[in-house]
Amino acid sequence: MDKGGYMKNTVRRIFVEKKKGFDVDAVHLLNDLKRSLNLKVLEGVRIINRYDVSGMEEEAFEQSAFTIFSEPNVDNVYYETLEVEKDENYFAVEYLPGQYDQRADSAAQCVQILTRKEKPAVSAAKIYVLKGNLDTNELDAVKKYMINPVDSREASLLKPISLEMETYEPEDVAVVTGFTEFDAKEIKTFMDEVGFAMSYDDLVFCQKYFRDEEKRNPTITELKVVDTYWSDHCRHTTFATEIISIDIEDSPLNKPVKEAFQSYENARKYVYGDKKKDRCLMDIATMGMRLMKRKGLLQDLEETEEINACSIIAEIEVDGKPEEWLVMFKNETHNHPTEIEPFGGAATCLGGAIRDPLSGRSYIYQAMRVTGSGDPRIPLSETLPGKLSQRKITTEAAAGYSSYGNQIGVSTGQVSELYHPGFVAKRMEVGAVIAGAPRSNVLRGSALPGDLIVLVGGKTGRDGCGGATGSSKEHTEESLLTCGAEVQKGNAPTERKIQRLFRNAELSQMI
Repeated sequence: MDKGGYMKNTVRRIFVEKKKGFDVDAVHLLNDLKRSLNLKVLEGVRIINRYDVSGMEEEAFEQSAFTIFSEPNVDNVYYETLEVEKDENYFAVEYLPGQYDQRADSAAQCVQILTRKEKPAVSAAKIYVLKGNLDTNELDAVKKYMINPVDSREASLLKPISLEMETYEPEDVAVVTGFTEFDAKEIKTFMDEVGFAMSYDDLVFCQKYFRDEEKRNPTITELKVVDTYWSDHCRHTTFATEIISIDIEDSPLNKPVKEAFQSYENARKYVYGDKKKDRCLMDIATMGMRLMKRKGLLQDLEETEEINACSIIAEIEVDGKPEEWLVMFKNETHNHPTEIEPFGGAATCLGGAIRDPLSGRSYIYQAMRVTGSGDPRIPLSETLPGKLSQRKITTEAAAGYSSYGNQIGVSTGQVSELYHPGFVAKRMEVGAVIAGAPRSNVLRGSALPGDLIVLVGGKTGRDGCGGATGSSKEHTEESLLTCGAEVQKGNAPTERKIQRLFRNAELSQMI
């Protein structure tokens, strides 16, 4: 119990709202709702951050209220209850259980720095207060527009008794009984029940392997791991699919296409000779590099078992002396995740691009972003069924990419937004980065028995086993509800700490 008579684990509630003149987000949302939903009766919007906190002494809570949870010069603070007018409706929105909430996590970390004691439990939600005589249908339309069911839900307005998360003992991994004996119908039913990204033929191949080689039934985890690593996200299955026939239409505009394809065919003969090699999109994409390598024009390319990112060797002047550095390049596509959860999908597009050269012990210096979208000016009423509006996807994706880059400290020098009807059904979200590290800091080798494996990182959401398979699935109107766990959330502050950690030569050379 603390000095004020409160139990330490008492849940305290605090509301924080921007003062008039500083409520830029609320004014922007008001205009957005009036334009997108045609809400003529809507007169005003208030946005309030709600925090529930436990595990703090009263003195520390009071101190945190005006140093961490709010800024006194721009924020109004209310304790425990929120006063609203008679003509105001309000509702709260919170992340789904298990989704990474950066606002709550950052607040808890800041409190721990302040108190130098245990990190408190913090839960956060946003409250939207709507002024005007909105009827039930109009209020429901606002909620549907504001709440993305992939990662969020409407929160209770009641204060919880406790903020402790319920934990459960994991169950034993289930064996898929009878899998090796399934007939065609049973395999199809099993596929639909589990929601595999792999094809029917893939699963039949797995059945044959476990029946003939392992002589046992697999666990569900084994099949999920195979499903993940055979997905487009990890293995680029589509890009590796053999192209059997290619026809280019006769047209004056297609002359450069024919010439480019003929150059590709000539390069294949030079690179492969008489070897049998499938034509596929991946081969087309990499043929230029293969040709340069075959001609001996890639002397600076670093070749290693690690394939985290494309890496070249360069001589760089450091403090007036030449040093050998590795310069690394990486791009990441996050089309599907950004389609269904724009902010997190685009943020992790950049986070994923950073992760690979970072795992190569390099420091990321610059980013680039290329997107494809439908017309964001199209009214909400013309949005395809089961999809978010193009405006919501475009604006929130831009905010997510920007937010992650700002927190990491990586500037995005080139941004290209492409608007075309062809991107309405599926958005394009591409991030690319360039990184570098002294070559002496990056030791290459092979993993050996007895090597120590250390997992470094932070909580990133509930993606779990199979979290990367969404890009390989056919999506329907239900995808927003069923594929939430497939949007991997990045933890920008933790990734930035790892960047700084790997700049330590002594540490980097241990890897």
